Amino acid sequence: MHAQQRLQTILDILESKASLSVKDLADQLRVTAMTVRRDLHTLERKGLLRTVRGGAVSAQGRSYEPPLLTRARNYPDEKRRIGATAAEMVRDGDSIAIDVGTTALEVARHLVGRHNLTVITPSFHVAGVLAEQPGMRVLLTGGILRPGELSLVGHLAERAFKDFFVDKLFLGVGGLHLEAGLTEFNAEDAQVKRAMIASAKEVIVVADASKFGRVAFATVTGLDAVKRVITDSSLRRDTISRLDSMGIEVSVV
Repeated sequence: MHAQQRLQTILDILESKASLSVKDLADQLRVTAMTVRRDLHTLERKGLLRTVRGGAVSAQGRSYEPPLLTRARNYPDEKRRIGATAAEMVRDGDSIAIDVGTTALEVARHLVGRHNLTVITPSFHVAGVLAEQPGMRVLLTGGILRPGELSLVGHLAERAFKDFFVDKLFLGVGGLHLEAGLTEFNAEDAQVKRAMIASAKEVIVVADASKFGRVAFATVTGLDAVKRVITDSSLRRDTISRLDSMGIEVSVV
């Protein structure tokens, strides 16, 4: 594992645990304690954590949401594979909902060229990708526009999903935790997601492996609402087994 991968891995672990010890990190990363301390000081200089005696703690709260452009640079290959696999599950004639976020956007990109689909979304990015497709009917919810994210939130966005029922929902999340369930950084986004889930016959979570074990600020729903998870091959086998025991189908790509 090269230096940049170690730094990202440290941040991923820190998001789920809130504090880290040098010893535990050295064991997980299979490097020396000196290397871990050097990495922690690098991340501290960037304002991404605070070093404490024997380890580090997060410098960010659970409601901190990395900017969309930053998230888009993380795990792009994994997200493309997830998007392609999700698109293969869509049948002609389906009515589907596509959530906001970078992984959900990859689902939309892989639906380009498909026909006889109805798509409802609270994402300007998703709508922009599919708007000119002749074989699709695209519904963009109303609501309050979140700058940067270009997602729609609020009563109008929630109401749109109460007026329709869809075959499949492709849902992005801020975090997926085996006990805490699905969580999101922004409380208003979480409310819209709950309305989306209530409207869907089948809920499919699209999330790269870095989202697992994380708990963000706002609760979306428990894992009992999820039918399938599509993720990448770096997800731990024990996590896959736990999801399988809950009756959740896991597609690893």
